[in-house]
Amino acid sequence: MKFKGVIFDLDGTLLDTIFDITVALNVVLARNGFRQYSIEECKKMVGDGMEVLVKRAVPEIASDEKAIKRLIQDYRLEYARIWRQNSMPYPGIPEVLSRLKQAKMKIAVLSNKSHEFTEIMTKELLPVEFDVIRGACPGIPVKPDPQPAQLVLKELNLSPAEVVYVGDTSVDMETATSAGCFAAGALWGFRDAKELIESGAQVLLEKPADLLPLVFVS
Repeated sequence: MKFKGVIFDLDGTLLDTIFDITVALNVVLARNGFRQYSIEECKKMVGDGMEVLVKRAVPEIASDEKAIKRLIQDYRLEYARIWRQNSMPYPGIPEVLSRLKQAKMKIAVLSNKSHEFTEIMTKELLPVEFDVIRGACPGIPVKPDPQPAQLVLKELNLSPAEVVYVGDTSVDMETATSAGCFAAGALWGFRDAKELIESGAQVLLEKPADLLPLVFVS
């Protein structure tokens, strides 16, 4: 077995969350008199964490820290209220995760979503127990900084060369590259093949099941 572990991004990789993200964001924006966004627009805005998402949605006040902080809090409360409504694993993800667990492969989640949401959504919506779950935490840089990936590797007790990192955005591919992991781009997520390749993807996965022959190659 070439690899011993897999680190997964969450939104756009394990879970299809974009509808609930878009709805929560638009509710907050409408409530405060700002323009709303389509799902396709939101797909291009997510990936760097809640604070960056909100700033991208309201560029006209992005430098107003007090206003942004208030909108982030509003978004957090709205998202907490609705995230269970439509978010779900992508087709094939539960089966792939079960297969990895059966093979004693170590698996982890690494997300720029706040740790609170990352942990609860992973545990409630995915059918297996992960060895490590890590979301954005105060005092620790978010992806693509390699530090959170390095912390996950340490918890898994694996070297970067032993791990495939699966994600759907440039942030994920840059994270994998900077941490020294094998970068696998998920084409079923929020971004396209061009972005993934240009940001360092070493392989593109058309569907979740394509991960299995990659990690189980002898």
